[in-house]
Amino acid sequence: MTGPLLLGVRHHGPGSARAVRAALEAARPRAVLVEGPPEGDALLGLAADEAMRPPVALLAHVVDDPARSAFWPMAEFSPEWVALRWGLEHGAQVRFIDLPASHSLAVESAEEEGGPRVDPLGSLAEAAGYDDPERWWEDVVEHRDAAADPRAPFAALGEAMAVLREAYGDGGHAVDLVREAYMRTQMRSAVREFGDQVAVVCGAWHVPALAGKFTAAADRALLKGLPKVKTELTWVPWTHRRLARRSGYGAGIDSPGWYGHLFSAPDRPVERWMTKVAGLLRAEDRQVSSAHVIEAVRLAGTLAAMRGRPLPGLAETTDAVRAVMCEGSDVPLGLIRERLVVGEALGEVPDAAPAVPLQRDLVRTQRGLRLKPEALERELELDLRKETDAGRSRLLHRLRLLGIGWGEPAQSRSTGTFRESWRLRWEPELSVRVAEAGVWGTTVSGAATAKAESDAAGATALGAITSLAELCLLAELPDALPVVMRALADRAALDTDVAHLAQALPALARTLRYGDVRGTTTAGLAEVAAGLAERICVGLPPACAGLDGDGAAEMRTHLDAVHAAMGLLPDPDRLRERWCGVLGRLASRDTVPGLIRGRAVRLLLDDGRIAGEDAARHMGLALSPGTPPADAAAWIEGFVGGGGMLLVHDERLLGLVDGWLTSVAPDAFTDVLPLLRRTFAAYEAGVRRTLGELVRRGPGVRTGPGDAGVPGFGAGLDAARADAVLPLVALLLGRHGSRDLCRSDSFA
Repeated sequence: MTGPLLLGVRHHGPGSARAVRAALEAARPRAVLVEGPPEGDALLGLAADEAMRPPVALLAHVVDDPARSAFWPMAEFSPEWVALRWGLEHGAQVRFIDLPASHSLAVESAEEEGGPRVDPLGSLAEAAGYDDPERWWEDVVEHRDAAADPRAPFAALGEAMAVLREAYGDGGHAVDLVREAYMRTQMRSAVREFGDQVAVVCGAWHVPALAGKFTAAADRALLKGLPKVKTELTWVPWTHRRLARRSGYGAGIDSPGWYGHLFSAPDRPVERWMTKVAGLLRAEDRQVSSAHVIEAVRLAGTLAAMRGRPLPGLAETTDAVRAVMCEGSDVPLGLIRERLVVGEALGEVPDAAPAVPLQRDLVRTQRGLRLKPEALERELELDLRKETDAGRSRLLHRLRLLGIGWGEPAQSRSTGTFRESWRLRWEPELSVRVAEAGVWGTTVSGAATAKAESDAAGATALGAITSLAELCLLAELPDALPVVMRALADRAALDTDVAHLAQALPALARTLRYGDVRGTTTAGLAEVAAGLAERICVGLPPACAGLDGDGAAEMRTHLDAVHAAMGLLPDPDRLRERWCGVLGRLASRDTVPGLIRGRAVRLLLDDGRIAGEDAARHMGLALSPGTPPADAAAWIEGFVGGGGMLLVHDERLLGLVDGWLTSVAPDAFTDVLPLLRRTFAAYEAGVRRTLGELVRRGPGVRTGPGDAGVPGFGAGLDAARADAVLPLVALLLGRHGSRDLCRSDSFA
């Protein structure tokens, strides 16, 4: 070597990674300098640990403000990772030489304004006549002969970048001038120590600045007075999916899974890739044979030749897969992109890596519960009657309380309270959230308890406190619950807004219900919930008077939620009886908006508190000629919104709606049509079709004896058809063979 060897690379480029490895093997430097924060030098030894599996990233964060953080991600095919591993394996001195994180994190996140932002690869691709930088990079780097001079691509890229730097200066990244000044100081120090036996691996954009003539005094002047903060660094797992986004130093790539394949495939990369695709499609029950693989390889090669490319790239392989294996459909390509082109890899770091105590406790808990973080989103079904599943539920709820969104609750396929469903996906940024949450405690349980107590003290909205109480119960935080309960009782006693009370009650009802399943004492919650229910019953009727359209819509939501909650509270029969009296008053008051009155009648009808004749009477009054059309349409929306089977089975009500609609004046019809369309558009297609047939035939009109004119609907009970299903019902009820279920009138 006759001077520092400058290896300008593309971050996460497999071609650059192979070339770096070849160049280092040929030069055998005594020191390898890599673009990255110098504080990470103390962690470099972990890169050689057998438990370290890329993709991983260096995470730096401000000690007093963990949210201010930065990542330096590395994959197996990243040139920086290859350089680190080569240096560690060959006994070379390995160092990071970029601007220290203590300075870079002290600077505002927004870069200083400069000239237009320059995309180096895009500019070079455009100059070469390419409209796609990725395709240009594949042709000139990824597909080059591996046996050629390993330094040739670095020399060519260095010359090209020098031309771009002459034309664009810092390219709109003014902070790069400071970074490059620090890199030069580190490079000079290494040359003094190791002579010319130094190799520098950095982004190709920086090569002209490192090779140019700059004085040490000028560089020191640039670095003088830089702001500084105290930082901590560690290794954290990364994912291929996160590599596919622009993050860290803006080195995002589109196809990390494809690049990883190109780097790891020992030979015939196209053939091996097509085999992977075929295996994935077969696992999804698609018919893909060996003949498909052979034909797809041939087509990819043909497309590359027709397009003037040296070898098939991702575009050619994707087009071939679409035509041969997917029969021209783009639908399976989404799966291929998610699983293979991007990939599902999640890295691992050794236990020796520095971590906050909370992170270590989280890892221990995850292992104890056999709940491993994964990059791919997956569904998790929990049975709270099992100890392990109950522990998993507690952990996920505690993390949610701490703002660590590893899991999100999902709609369970079971209606039982002992079941929970979650969607899990581990994102690298959650490592920052864990560091942030470390200020609350050293264990997940202790941190969640402290966070809940702090939130309860600072909460001002009644709904927020009730949600917090529910979460404390789900997370099983017995030390925090009394504090939250005191705050809840104090706030509930002071809040006089019925809407706030109605918003808070459902969460308390759910909390009481979950307490029965989890064995948690909820006596204090029951008293507060009962008090809220009483105050809602007193204050709701006057609160519903004189509401505008938006207010009525919001109150209808509260009405449904309170109705569902009443049956879950202590002494449900007494409260339910009183609540039904409230609904009766709402249904009969002309000062209450039609939307609320219609909903109150529907809730009473569904509970069996009023008969169908009474519901028809209420509807007849609401749809009388003296009622404004808009108010009548709102009543219908409240009554039949959310499901149309009631109109299908009760043709009296359908006839009232039909008769009213046909009598609306033409000038008012255009005003009520959007309301009705919004109501009926929410019905399932089958319900809308049946309603259309009933209206076309005419509600209440029979076309023949025992036949409503619509398949499946008759004038009365068909005893023979009803009896046919009774043996199956008996089997489901465990009364198979019983004579009590042999005739339909046994249910009457």
